[in-house]
Amino acid sequence: MKTAVSLPDKLFKLAEKTAVKLGIPRSQLFAKALEEFIQHHKRENITEKLDEIYSSSNSDLDPVLSKIQSKSISRGVKNESW
Repeated sequence: MKTAVSLPDKLFKLAEKTAVKLGIPRSQLFAKALEEFIQHHKRENITEKLDEIYSSSNSDLDPVLSKIQSKSISRGVKNESW
């Protein structure tokens, strides 16, 4: 699909140089840049959702598991020759 956008002159010149350097049409460069920008923001959105989910959940270790873990670590440290 064709579309028209306005860009600052400096950005347009940098895009033109980059497209030439990469050997691709300028429109392909713009399409790729937009695609990467959108993917980046999708990942940020996923991170925000995960942060929201985990910030409201209880992250305390089950007391029974905590006791078992402590005993296991203690045994492991006793067997080490430091």
